[in-house]
Amino acid sequence: MFKIIVRSRLERYVKKYFKHHHPKLIVVVGSVGKTVTKHTIAAALRSAGYSVRIAEGNYNADMSVPLVLLGVDFPENGVHSIKAWLDVFAKMRAAIKNDQEPDFIVQELGTDHPGEIPHFGEYLRPDLAVVTAITPEHMEYFGNMDAVANEELSVADYSKEVVVNMDDIAPSYMQDSFITYSLNTKADYTFEVTEKMPLKGYSGHFKARGSSPIEVKVPVSGEPQLKAMLAAAAVLARFDASEKQISDSFTKFKAVPGRMQILDGKNDTTLIDDTYNSSPAATASALRSLYDTEAPQRIAVLGSMNELGETSQEEHEKLGKLCDPKKLDLVVTVGEEAKKYLAPATKEQGCKVKSFLNPKLAGEYVEEKAIKSAVILYKGSQNGVFAEEALKCMLKDSSDAKKLVRQSKLWMNKKQELLKKSK
Repeated sequence: MFKIIVRSRLERYVKKYFKHHHPKLIVVVGSVGKTVTKHTIAAALRSAGYSVRIAEGNYNADMSVPLVLLGVDFPENGVHSIKAWLDVFAKMRAAIKNDQEPDFIVQELGTDHPGEIPHFGEYLRPDLAVVTAITPEHMEYFGNMDAVANEELSVADYSKEVVVNMDDIAPSYMQDSFITYSLNTKADYTFEVTEKMPLKGYSGHFKARGSSPIEVKVPVSGEPQLKAMLAAAAVLARFDASEKQISDSFTKFKAVPGRMQILDGKNDTTLIDDTYNSSPAATASALRSLYDTEAPQRIAVLGSMNELGETSQEEHEKLGKLCDPKKLDLVVTVGEEAKKYLAPATKEQGCKVKSFLNPKLAGEYVEEKAIKSAVILYKGSQNGVFAEEALKCMLKDSSDAKKLVRQSKLWMNKKQELLKKSK
């Protein structure tokens, strides 16, 4: 009851805010890729000269979204405190009275259970919604892909325009009203790759339907980042950005922590930091990027993919079958599900595999086995995995740990509980 009362009040403040202020609201939904797409859109808008409000973390749930929209911090250490929420309410009232407002607010909307994306429509009217993907997520609650699609695509019921990624959404879920972007098929906005430079970027042509192609270079490390950049370019185009503004947004791209970020490792190794989270589609893409690199040794540190429900065994085994012994010298798994399902399937492919429950022990093992100039991919879900702690062992400069995800005191305390239990 307490949560319902607080949430209702938060939503009323949001309605009041948008009644008095009129920034353009862009929301991002989808099974995977929301956070990197949100950050990429915000960076592209800023490069075009707009002011943007965005949350640094992935605050995308019912209690956090209203706060982010008004630029108010979430009371992480006082969610059950009446005083903490009274302070929040006061800050929200002040935000409503404040004459300053950004040109754009870019906000991701998340879901764990059916009905959560539709609920946002009770108090939000986005100017544009971006749908990144319809792939398996929280299957213990959704059960099947039709339910996932109905949930994510419900954002179309209350958004003025909807821009969707054709590459990661089945054709059966597409609607005529959708604006589309794609790397592989005909769409309203496309990017044709002309040159692929592993771990360094792509050269290619961005093209809006009915317009001439724009030749650009994009310093991204994999297809998920390229798709996020394409989504950002499509957003700029929808808001009448110039050709130069769109071109500049591509060339100024910077990696988001934990999402195909390239870091220097010990002994001239290259570390691919994709530790923010994990899903079947994203992990498959990360492996393809690893396979494309030239290196004397390739190592994949693959953590469990959480929240797959009854499909967990099937999806982990599918991933194991993607592990190619001709392109991988070593696979290290982290977590229960990865040990139980991914590791055996990977061994069947002929790969050398070692499993751990403790990410730090996994990292120490990789440090022992890695040779000079190796390329090492780190990928896994957060809770119960924390692959970024495995990556730390291989950093050339220990101060680069600040570039990793989940390094706050709150997160580090949570990780310590896992590390103690899994030794």
